[in-house]
Amino acid sequence: MQKIFVTGAAGFIGSNLIDRLLADGASVVGWDNLSTGQERFLADAVPQRGFRLVRGDNLDLAALTAAMSGCDFVFHLAANADIKDGWAHPRKDLEQNTTATFNVLEAMRANGIRRIAFSSTGSVYGEATLIPTPEDAPFPIQTSLYAASKVAGETLISAYAEGGQLDEAYLFRFVSILGERYTHGHVFDFYRQLVEHPDRLRILGDGRQRKSYLYVQDCVSALLHVTRTHTARDAKHRTQVYNLGTPEYVEVRASVGYLCAALGLKPKLEFTGGERGWIGDNPFIFLDTKKIMATGWKPRQTIEQGIIATLRWLEANRWVYPARGSGEPAHS
Repeated sequence: MQKIFVTGAAGFIGSNLIDRLLADGASVVGWDNLSTGQERFLADAVPQRGFRLVRGDNLDLAALTAAMSGCDFVFHLAANADIKDGWAHPRKDLEQNTTATFNVLEAMRANGIRRIAFSSTGSVYGEATLIPTPEDAPFPIQTSLYAASKVAGETLISAYAEGGQLDEAYLFRFVSILGERYTHGHVFDFYRQLVEHPDRLRILGDGRQRKSYLYVQDCVSALLHVTRTHTARDAKHRTQVYNLGTPEYVEVRASVGYLCAALGLKPKLEFTGGERGWIGDNPFIFLDTKKIMATGWKPRQTIEQGIIATLRWLEANRWVYPARGSGEPAHS
């Protein structure tokens, strides 16, 4: 039986991945420092015999190495994902994304684990000039500390693979992910506002930003599909890079329209102006996903369906707001 190590186990994507792995009969060790992850997301996993949760930090190399013992594959999903406020704590991206990835690789090397999947980001393309953006697009100037730290993680992993330390390395460049257990992002923020004041909604930027999104279960399916078909094993440098997204994008204004229609609201929209919502916000992110779709995977949910599924989950799970320190939405 395969024994899989998952960093960021109590996070949005990690907890959904673990549920799928356990359902498929895998044995899983979940690793999380619970700084942003929620133990409640692992409520179904914890009682299962094939699952063990270890509380620990990726900056503690000795503990990480010990926890990883006996595993044969690593999904490295733990990261600081706070792009918008990166300049309020610049060291966090370096430590939790780049140094943490180095520690994961060293823990793997100590344990003889030679296969890894890494959650990178479509933000590594910066303000891409080629839209939709393919995996082999030229790398531009980086526009956020988050993206810069993810590029560093990617290059570390590929260097370990080229150096004979890994047999298979999978680098997944995600668009924004939506769905159950979602705890940050535009739907999270917009729903909180609309519950607190249904008559108005403040939107960062001019609302014309164009973004692509992917439903979390489609994301998990992509991770499992590719890693189980071993596409990196015979690849050049033993590394495969895949964009993950849907073959569509929406304007922020359209996302707002989906949410307001679902809630039966017609708020006054207040825009902060400018094509960017914050420093490092790329006004147009749309990834070319032909490469991963050629492997036989394709998304099942549209962006609109993903947005509505996220909204319905947030409506039923308002506890995530105080749990994330975001303030609980008041009842309208």
